[in-house]
Amino acid sequence: MHGDESSTDGPKASFDRANTFLRAGDAPMAERICRQALNAHPRDANLLCLLGASLIRQKKPEEAEHTLSRAVRIYTDFSRAHEGLAEALIMQGRLPEALASLERAEHLEPGRASIRMKKAKVLTGLGQDDEATREFEASFKLTPHRENLVRGLGLQRMGNVREAEKIFRDVLLRDPKNVDALRLLAGVAMRAKQWGDAEALLERALEIAPDFHQGWSDLGLAQQEQDKVEEAIEAFERVVQLEPLRPNGYVSVGTIHAMVGNHEAALNSFEKALDIDPRNFGALSGKGHVLKTIGKQDEAIASYRECVKQNPDHGETWWSMANLKTFRFDDADIENMLQRVARESLVEEQRTNFHFALGKAFEDKEDYDRAFEQFALGNANRRQREVYDPVQTADLHDQFIKTFSKDFLAGHSRAGCPSNAPIFIVGLPRSGSTLIEQILASHPEVEGTHELPDLGRVARSIGAGRNDRLAYPRVVPELSNDELREAGEDYLKRTERHRELAKPRFTDKLPNNFVHVGFLELILPNAKIINARRHPLDSCLGSFKQLFARGQPFTYDQFELAEFYLEYQRLMDHWHQVLPGKVLDVQYEHVVDDLEKEVRRILDYCGLPWNDACLRFYETRRAVKTASSEQVRQPIYASSKHLWRHYEKHLGPMIEILEPILKELPADWQPTG
Repeated sequence: MHGDESSTDGPKASFDRANTFLRAGDAPMAERICRQALNAHPRDANLLCLLGASLIRQKKPEEAEHTLSRAVRIYTDFSRAHEGLAEALIMQGRLPEALASLERAEHLEPGRASIRMKKAKVLTGLGQDDEATREFEASFKLTPHRENLVRGLGLQRMGNVREAEKIFRDVLLRDPKNVDALRLLAGVAMRAKQWGDAEALLERALEIAPDFHQGWSDLGLAQQEQDKVEEAIEAFERVVQLEPLRPNGYVSVGTIHAMVGNHEAALNSFEKALDIDPRNFGALSGKGHVLKTIGKQDEAIASYRECVKQNPDHGETWWSMANLKTFRFDDADIENMLQRVARESLVEEQRTNFHFALGKAFEDKEDYDRAFEQFALGNANRRQREVYDPVQTADLHDQFIKTFSKDFLAGHSRAGCPSNAPIFIVGLPRSGSTLIEQILASHPEVEGTHELPDLGRVARSIGAGRNDRLAYPRVVPELSNDELREAGEDYLKRTERHRELAKPRFTDKLPNNFVHVGFLELILPNAKIINARRHPLDSCLGSFKQLFARGQPFTYDQFELAEFYLEYQRLMDHWHQVLPGKVLDVQYEHVVDDLEKEVRRILDYCGLPWNDACLRFYETRRAVKTASSEQVRQPIYASSKHLWRHYEKHLGPMIEILEPILKELPADWQPTG
């Protein structure tokens, strides 16, 4: 409805141009175009509504209300003006007035799904949940192809993903702008970890429906998985902008800030979510994680306690308390967890968390048989949802050994980036890597970061886009010296976002980087690599008792875990053979027995001058994300050695597989059987 359209097509051209900018995310430019056009056509309703939308996008609800109220006065029967005015009122928390505007819009245009959807959100905010549910259902019925999409979603939930995908694609063939179909197809891509495809589909959906809050939320997740941190934060902040009275967007923003170490920003976002809903367990749990990371254990426990008070079945938070390692459950906690884990209706993922938490609880009581029973149940439960192929692991390690031969490495020595800034700490999980990192981070010349994903991403990127389709590691011999140097520089550039201090050296403590030692020699020949080692049974048992948030799929079965240890040892033996002296092995038990001697070895190897602070590593205040965060804030105790002996009678499969390594150990390190 263009008020002056009969005399000129100027307003329409301006509207189309401004709308293009708004859909592209440039709300200020859209506002500028609308204001210029309104100088000549002050009564154009579409321009007024688009100006209002531009102001809402910029979080200027009062200005938007003024503009949209004017549109309503000029064109009382224009439903889009009433709907836009409702959005401005929602942003100001004036829900009853917003509901009245939406009801007027619905009266004028009863078949518009977006109006019913907005009514549902307002009714939810007003606590009228039954009415909100009816509005949501009504909006679904007004959406074209809804029946087919619901059928596809049902198939997907039953595991028939291929047939569901076919239905979603069929809907898009008939209706290319169907936002729900685009989002559901993106969901299929996300389940397959095809994050780039999901991102592209969601961006198409948001071009069509820029106010589609769930689309922005999914887009943020897809970008987060691709390590596009800034883009993901922007997407989640759009969710907050579109739904300022719901906590979910704030929780998502807080979660990604926590992930990249922006602890203050994360806490601020979680607090905003809790201001809206003090019982939101996602915000309570997230807040607890951040407080734990920055060393505020008592406050972390208080947040976790409040979380399980609000949602006692949230096993993840019970495990988070257990995962503090220094925390102890009381008898009432244990009885509570036992009752909950026995319920058949409990979600299986939460059941896994309860089993691991109970395992830690019984271990602290020195009831090792019951502890192992719970750990075994938790591992068996989790293993059902993991994808791991030990043959594939062995094949991949064969590729590394074949690719990075002694002759090949010698022929490309000193080819890479000359920086000596990174110190890599590799090995297997639960083998003392966090302790080594804390020792180094106590040195004034070293910044401790955390487990960085960047080296693996650099490795995978070097084969992308090649015509020969060679992938890492087979593609490495095809790289020129310039490309090797550029790969090293790429790694350093990627890791800049993790570094906050102006220190010349930094740690990268991702254990699984042990596979990349040969690659590191080529791209960063002056980087230092420390291999954190522990008694094989303590190392494997430590992983078996640990519920990892993601990755490490080999840790949930005794046979697979022990076989992976042998594979790790095979590859480390290769690196020592082809690159003698390149990697420093640091045995955890030796650090416990003679801390100063081992610290001197570590500092000498890294080319760092002696500093007494490294002996008092437990006094160093820094954020620590791993499961050992509280343990490295305490002095070392001898009781941390040979914990596996408490469980020896339960470790038969593990001991059998590891026998070739165990028999080479000192007599007092070997199993009694």
